[in-house]
Amino acid sequence: MVLSKKTNITDILGTELKKYRQKREVLRLLYYADITSAADLSHSVGVSNPTMRSLIDELIDEGYVKFYGLGESNGGRKPALYGLVENTFFVIACEMGRFHSKVTVFNPRHQQVTKVTLVETDIDDVNLEKKIFEAAKNLLADSHISFDHVIGVAVGMPGLVDSEKGINYTIKDVEHNNIKSRLEACFEKDVLIENDARTQAYGEYLFGEVSDIENALVVNWSWGLGLGMILNGECFSGATGFAGEFSHIKLEEGGDLCICGKRGCLETVASATALVRMAKEGIQQSKVSQLTPLFQDNLQALGPKDIIKAAKRGDEFAIALLNKVGLEMGKGLAILIQLLNPEIIVLSGDLAEANQYVLVPVQQALNRYCLENISQQAQVIVSKQNKGAGLLGVTAMYYNYLFNQASIQSNYKSVQVKM
Repeated sequence: MVLSKKTNITDILGTELKKYRQKREVLRLLYYADITSAADLSHSVGVSNPTMRSLIDELIDEGYVKFYGLGESNGGRKPALYGLVENTFFVIACEMGRFHSKVTVFNPRHQQVTKVTLVETDIDDVNLEKKIFEAAKNLLADSHISFDHVIGVAVGMPGLVDSEKGINYTIKDVEHNNIKSRLEACFEKDVLIENDARTQAYGEYLFGEVSDIENALVVNWSWGLGLGMILNGECFSGATGFAGEFSHIKLEEGGDLCICGKRGCLETVASATALVRMAKEGIQQSKVSQLTPLFQDNLQALGPKDIIKAAKRGDEFAIALLNKVGLEMGKGLAILIQLLNPEIIVLSGDLAEANQYVLVPVQQALNRYCLENISQQAQVIVSKQNKGAGLLGVTAMYYNYLFNQASIQSNYKSVQVKM
């Protein structure tokens, strides 16, 4: 670029930065709208139609946007429709559980482009970042996706997660609780971490059962009890990001010891942890059950899915156990309903797969412990996105972060002027 005496370098930088921001806004709008017209983009960004066409042409040349055909006409010329290119950039998504993690890859159109692989790890594993990294590399290689096309990593995990600092305060060793820095050092990519219950709630809100509902609760009913809250149409995280610790509501005075160090938490009576513990106790007492001969010599192999399968085969002992944890869950939900007055409660996770074996006792508890005028307004259902809401949710959170705060690629991070 040749500069005249009157050329102001600040003006040049300002012009380039303005164009960059406009492009980023176009990409953000296309991410949320999926496919839309140049005229609608022009109106939303606040630029003229010729300027928008120029921005779109540049984004097409750069490989981010493509033409998707002509839309319906309202009497005039059919509008040209544009959207993001499916496989230009990707996000590695990870959902961590109590004992293992799910890892997969998504493109910016919410499409899962690899299989889901399971990794044996947990939040206290000092090698978790290496295990997730290796799993992701294998997925990318199997799907012939270049690691260079990955723009970031999104991780949903249980615990007290500060997503801004990237710290999980539930990790026992404080030297390892900065998950964001550990993963970024390993992947050399930008990383977003978030509480798993909130990612599941966000996934349900965008893609699942509560997409048109302003006040909804999503409970991850598994080894623990995670709670994600959509309140007034927004994902609620509380003053410090720790809202939703449903597991640790005290329900029994002097009850069993919880992993949090206190006694009588809801998790000790209404979780998969409680279900499996009670089943093992029954098997050791030689209770009449299909489970006893199968697991009496191998108690460690028993899991919640085994108990649910037995119940569905008519095993009275398994049915009674599910009934018990369902009643206790109903007590906890009654507290939430009377405090938050939701329109719907979505149950996901391992125990939600028991369906009527837990839904019936849950409803019985709500009838008993909740005010009728409030409980009748709150529908309790099982998620249809049970296996994928968390992965979809954390990926959407990353793309939201990307298009609102971060750059698209390293070449957009700074504006260079050739002189």
